[in-house]
Amino acid sequence: MALQLNSYLTMDGSAREAIAFYIQALKAEVLFIQSFGEMPENPEFPLPEEVKERISHATLKVGDSVLMFSDSFPGNPPQKGSMLSICITTDDYAESERIFNALQEGGEVEMPLQQTFFSPGYAMVTDKFGVLFQIFTKSPQ
Repeated sequence: MALQLNSYLTMDGSAREAIAFYIQALKAEVLFIQSFGEMPENPEFPLPEEVKERISHATLKVGDSVLMFSDSFPGNPPQKGSMLSICITTDDYAESERIFNALQEGGEVEMPLQQTFFSPGYAMVTDKFGVLFQIFTKSPQ
């Protein structure tokens, strides 16, 4: 049996902007994207106009991993914080540095990219959307 864990990010109306940002910063590929307005209509639950452009579900492929997104409904924002962090693992220091530099744009560095006892290049950065990333570079074998 195969088991896969995927990180799922719920945004407060900024999912489309976040997806564009991660395409650039992480070289992500969009596998699926759908707005609430593109979903089949339900006459029992009509959508307000301001919801129709928000993302109901999106899936990005980032390397060998999957990152999923949706927007919340207006008036019901997700709680920001460090309840979820995403660990990006690479075996190439230059790629770790590129990712770190891209994610810190408009964000906040929690720990600069540096050598640690467990990694030749490790960092923590909260991006401009409030998502905490750990960047872990594997040691050469």
